[in-house]
Amino acid sequence: MNVQSSTALSAHQLAGIAAALTSAGHRPAGHLDASVITGGRSNMTYRITDGVRTWVLRTPPRAGRVPSAHDVAREHRVTAALWGSRVPVAEAVLLHTDEQLLGGPFAVSTFVDGYSLRTEEDLAQLSDPEVDQVVASMLGALIALHRFDHVSAGLAGFGRPDGYAARQLRRWSGQWSLTGSPELKSLADEVILGLGRRLPSQSAGTVVHGDYRVDNTIVRNAEVAAVVDWELSTIGDPVADVAMMCAYRDSAFDLIMGTPSAWTSDRLPAPDQLAAMYVEAGGRELAHWGFHLALAHFKIAAIAAGIDHRRRSGAGGGPGFDTAGEAVPRYLELARDAMPRAAG
Repeated sequence: MNVQSSTALSAHQLAGIAAALTSAGHRPAGHLDASVITGGRSNMTYRITDGVRTWVLRTPPRAGRVPSAHDVAREHRVTAALWGSRVPVAEAVLLHTDEQLLGGPFAVSTFVDGYSLRTEEDLAQLSDPEVDQVVASMLGALIALHRFDHVSAGLAGFGRPDGYAARQLRRWSGQWSLTGSPELKSLADEVILGLGRRLPSQSAGTVVHGDYRVDNTIVRNAEVAAVVDWELSTIGDPVADVAMMCAYRDSAFDLIMGTPSAWTSDRLPAPDQLAAMYVEAGGRELAHWGFHLALAHFKIAAIAAGIDHRRRSGAGGGPGFDTAGEAVPRYLELARDAMPRAAG
């Protein structure tokens, strides 16, 4: 495998990407140029253009990877199935699984024009009515996802139809064992054991995004133009998506972002209000809400620990990489504190 230490793409790599696009029926009009799209904490994301058309390329980091994370093939498959539905996504263009060119697989999609609401400064560009419109559009997209007929769309094998909570607990406990801080082992063990004792039955099986929040969308005219970052998607319990969306509202998420984030702003609905709005707008009933909220907080703790692990492995830098580790104890505490409610 040709592992690259730099995030820049070489002329040889760009030529290989052009050849892959051509094979997929998207022959570039000329030489490709690439620039890194900032904001990602997992997969590397590039803006690719031939001067006429623009694409987005996603590929895993070159070091510090953990099993089952950074799954660009998963992103490609689910967005290809969702294209044309009521769930706004970028059109999937190609999946390249040969790792020789970039040191890992990569997926390419069309570029969706719009803007990302990552920071508090980004959100400040919108009026209060526009912020409300964005939130309503986000909830509408999530409800559409949870109503999507994944079986008819060819995603019956995208994930098991039941046992989602148990699988998620095993997955993130396993990731924690690889990347978690030894100093937090006692607290993490308490959370993991507590969740294991409270595993609920599953209310439904739908496509779940797995990491839903405003900066994982592209916004245009105060509406969600595309939901992005599908690498954690699977078939699972839709309540878990709502819980993740709410768990990210805690201010500790700013440490993961490395800046005051749009999603923690007090201009947005409080977590409990956000959950109620989802139900009132036609979403699923939030069965076993306490458990899913506790699991969501633990999952974010494991994600933050993974980011810190990649930093220590030399696989990334910039805003959030130096501070994500500081968010881990807060999210573990939030998970533990939700535990008394986790049976409900």
